[in-house]
This record gives sequence, structure tokens and C-alpha cells, in this order.
Amino acid sequence: MNYDVIVVGAGHAGMEAAAACARMGLNTLMVTLRKEEIGQMSCNPAIGGLAKGQLAREVDALGGLMGRLTDEAGIQFRMLNTSKGPAVRSPRAQCDRKGYKAAARRVLESIPNLTILEDEAVEIKGGKSITGLRCKGAGEIACKAVILTTGTFLQGLMHFGLETKVGGRMGSPAAYPLSDNLRALGVDLGRLKTGTPPRLDGTTVDFSAFEPQGGDDPPPRFSFWAGIEPRNRAACHLGHTNDRTHEIIRASLDRSPLYTGRIKSRGPRYCPSIEDKVVKFSHHPRHYVILEPEGLDTTELYANGIATSLPADCQLDFVRTIRGLERVEITKFGYSVEYDYVPPHEIWPTLECRKIEGLYFAGQINGTSGYEEAAALGIAAGINAGAKLKGLPPVVFSRDQAYLGVLIDDLATKDTSEPYRMFTSRAEYRLLLRQDNAHLRLWRIARQYGLLPPDVLERFEAEERKRDEILEGLRSVRLQVTAELKRLCEQRATAVPQTSVTAEELLRRPLVRYADLGEGVPLISDSVIQQVEIEVKYAGYIRRQREAVDRGRRQEEKHIPVGFEYEAVPNLTNEAREKLNKFRPATLGQAARLSGVSPADIQSLLIFLVS
Repeated sequence: MNYDVIVVGAGHAGMEAAAACARMGLNTLMVTLRKEEIGQMSCNPAIGGLAKGQLAREVDALGGLMGRLTDEAGIQFRMLNTSKGPAVRSPRAQCDRKGYKAAARRVLESIPNLTILEDEAVEIKGGKSITGLRCKGAGEIACKAVILTTGTFLQGLMHFGLETKVGGRMGSPAAYPLSDNLRALGVDLGRLKTGTPPRLDGTTVDFSAFEPQGGDDPPPRFSFWAGIEPRNRAACHLGHTNDRTHEIIRASLDRSPLYTGRIKSRGPRYCPSIEDKVVKFSHHPRHYVILEPEGLDTTELYANGIATSLPADCQLDFVRTIRGLERVEITKFGYSVEYDYVPPHEIWPTLECRKIEGLYFAGQINGTSGYEEAAALGIAAGINAGAKLKGLPPVVFSRDQAYLGVLIDDLATKDTSEPYRMFTSRAEYRLLLRQDNAHLRLWRIARQYGLLPPDVLERFEAEERKRDEILEGLRSVRLQVTAELKRLCEQRATAVPQTSVTAEELLRRPLVRYADLGEGVPLISDSVIQQVEIEVKYAGYIRRQREAVDRGRRQEEKHIPVGFEYEAVPNLTNEAREKLNKFRPATLGQAARLSGVSPADIQSLLIFLVS
């Protein structure tokens, strides 16, 4: 057997990496421990959320699977933060867990150039440059590149109270030989932890004690191009813990692996266990519990907000103190899992290993948390592996181009001591990186690397062109102060203009909409209308962010040669020299974002580079 690329893992990162390589025309093999777990949602059955929705839209804009799978398997769709500005609005969908997996496997099996093998990867072959991969069953398979997307499986260890069990997730084995193999090849590995809450029997829940949360009408799509109409078919329910819940948890901390020292690695700060919430936020009298349906053909519920690794009896005790859950039965108990990951200083911004050419890492193995982060890294690794094999330039997303750029740049410039989670606050240019314009930001990359069908690319290009034409036209169309315009101003609670105004000036007013402009402007699609209204109403903010991008681009465009000797640069502090040698930034901008590297260090480095 001989392949161009082998992808190890079939979770959200692995699926996107394998699909991207195959779409680029590469003979691709995806190796997974179990085919029936392709596309498994190991934690909550949901896609999107704050900032994560932007990542999911970007994956879709690059021809990825996540958006179309979510539209097909989703059972509740919402747009979050609709009362706030467009920079922080994000789509979120509750999914049918089994439906998502089924759709993922069906789509993957239909992609040309992609083969799926059920086996265990045990050894990377080739030393300093990839020549193949050895699997437990199939033996050695020749290839030119390997993408590792192993999630929580590398030496995975699950914690159930004070008991431990080897495994990557409940019911799945861990991957041990591959960790030892990476260490033998000189790759540093770290250790992280994540957790999951109990699942509940919905027939034993008193839903009258919870606040129902339905979907939006119409439901927002995730995919810009797949053409699948999403449907709202289920609701979530919001409840809260209470003082009694917290008392039981505090009394059980001597049986918690988090508080007895059995778990030594760090978990995600922004998705803490209920034990951590109770201890670290003791001033809060209650915490959210959101009951999320696992699917349409099951009564099982995911209890979002109470992730725990306490023993089973403790879990049942504290869960039954929550109003509406007094008689609940737990169908699966929560647990924590520790696993190996590859620290960012081992990886180039293309996600290729610094020490082994042709080896790429994507997903939780990079030190991230979440399906969306994993999918984004997966598609980036797939594109770059494919580009390298086809002799195309690599793709390094910039911070002003995509949340994907923010994600990879943060990983490349920050010490990862806990699983990284994306937030809108991490993106300094978030008004430019909205969820609604991901396809317009990234379609050129999709075209360059053959990631989307030609008709879809033509549609995206036409939409961008139409938006720009409309914006230009609004500046030239003048509206006279007529009785009709006066009535409109009264209806929209805005002052009547003293003289004629351009359509752009009128649309800039807060309550005025494109449809109010009358016959002087052309009819356009809802998607283009949304783009036009945002560009006009937030023109000042958008202009300032673009000016900031231009100022920062001078540093981003100043590249630092591979293998640059920082010891030769005078006046660098010892801490700066240590960080620069460890992370090996690709640009002066990346160097400036390293903790411990001061503006004076950057100035010294710049002087040396240009001299």
C-alpha cells in the first residue's frame, strides 16, 4: 500500500484533514480505531457558540464538512448575542449525536481519493522525514506525509472518582505506542486534562422546573454552500444548582481526583468541573445546568454545566438536589480524562512538526479544546500537507484574515498550560472576522487549493462583487426630503434631514434598514443586504480596524529566517533570547506577541535584521 497522506484519527480534526487532502487530489488514507466512532461527539452534542461559531463558518468556507453536517444533523439552531453588535454574534446548533456520526461517515465514504482503515497506528517511519506509518494490523504503509489528530487518545487515562481506567474516552481504548514513538523521535509531549458531565434519563426529569429554550425562526444555517435547510426539532432546558448541591460536592472533595492530587494536569479554565466552580467561585449561590437532548430517537440528556469526576454515588446525590431532578436516573456517569499533547513550540505555523518533515498535528493534540478548534486545525493541517506535496505555497492564516489565524498564532506564541479555547475577545479584529462574512474572507484560498466546487466559488465571488457595487451605489444615490422620507424618519425615530442625503447616510442611522431606501436601490439577496448594512452602519469602526491592520502588517511582513541565530543579536534580554529560541517565531509580529519579549527586544531584533 502506498499513499500520499495518512491521517491518524477520525474525529473533527481528522475528518477535515482527510477530506481536504482528498479534495486536493491526493491519495489519502484515514486510520481510525473504530469506524463506528467516526465523527463522534465525545462531549456535548452541539456545534458553534461564541467564537466557535465563527470557526465553524470558516471551516465551511474552506470546503469543510462541519457546516453541512451540522445543518443536516442539527435539531435546534440559535444565533447568540443578537442584542449585541455583529462582531460577537455566533451561531450555535444542538445536534443529534447519532445523526451527526452517520452523516459524517456517509460523506467521508463518498469522497474520491479517500480510503478509511480500521486499525491502530503504532509507529511513524522515516526519522527526520516521513516515509510511512506502521499500523498494528496492516503493518507498514508508505506515505509522504502523516497528520496526527489523536484527540484525547495518546496515553489516555480516565478518572472515575479515585478509580482510574486506561482509555481515550468511555468505551474506547487509549493509544500508547504512538506516544512512546514520538518521544523516541525527540518530540516533546505534555499532559492535559478534560472532563464530561453525567447523562440523564429524560423520562425521569420534571421539565416544569426548568426554563425551556427553543430555536430561532428561521433557523440560521451553518453552511454557506451545502444547500441543506436546517430545522428546529427539539428544545434545551435551563436550570440551576443550589446550596444543597454545593454542600454535597464540598463534602465529597476527599474523593475527587482533582483535589486528592491524582489528576496532575491542567484542565480548561473556561469550562471547569462543577467541583472547581463550587470551590473557586464559592461566592456564587448557584450555577447553570442546561439539559441538552442527545438526539431525536433517545430520551438521554447531556447535563451541560456539571462536568465532574466524582464517584458515581456522589454524582447521583448532588444531581438529585437540583430542582426538577429529584428522581432522575443517570444513564452515564461523568469522568475526567488525561492525555498527551504536543506543545506549540514543536510546531510551525503550518502545523508541521519542526523536527520531522512531513509530520503534522491537528486538534486536541495541539493543546486545544473543542470540536470547532479541532476542525479548524484539521482543515489547516490538511491544506498545508496537501500544498507541500503539490508544490504549492503554504497557507499561514493571519490574525486579520480569520479566527483560524488567531487560533494558530496564539498557539504559536503562548505557553499552553491548559486546553486553549477560542473567544471573540481573543480576536483584536473581530469586527472584520464576523460569522456572516467568513465565505467572503476565505473563498480565494478555497479556489487556490481546489477546496470548493467552481459553481460555489462563482456564487461567492458574485456576492462579494454585488456587495461592493451596492456600497458604491449608495454613496451616489441622493434622497430628497419628501413627505414619504419624513414619514419614514418618524417611524424609525430619527431626525428628518435638513437637506437631501445619500442613501448611505440614511442607512447609517441605527433603525433604518436597506428595505427602507425605496425604489432608488436594487433588490438583492438577504445575505448581501446583511453585508451592506453592517459595512455601512459600522463603517467608522471597520475603517479603524483596517487602519490598525495596515499598521501591524509591517511587522507581520518582516520574516525571520528559519534557523536564525538569536545569540548573535546584541542587547536581547536573556528571557527574550530563551523564548525566541523556544518558539522560533516566523515573523517579527509573532516575536512581539511572545510573553517575555519586550518592545526594546523587538527593536534590537529589527535593527539586526535590516542591517
